[in-house]
Amino acid sequence: MALGSGIFLIVVGAIAAFAVDDAIDGVDLAMIGYICMAAGVIAIVVSLVANAQRSKTTHTEVRDEHVDHHRVEG
Repeated sequence: MALGSGIFLIVVGAIAAFAVDDAIDGVDLAMIGYICMAAGVIAIVVSLVANAQRSKTTHTEVRDEHVDHHRVEG
């Protein structure tokens, strides 16, 4: 999920930074685009690190056996 969101942020950021020529007073669209692209890269890196940690987990089966040494024979 974060991988797709990261790619989306990179695409939207690239469009805002490089393809939009409109100007809004007090808003730098190029800087907003760069911020979106940086957030997208961070989201992708975090997603890949979390996925790598999830795949390295191991499962150990613990079996508890009870041996009765105090059995009375009669």
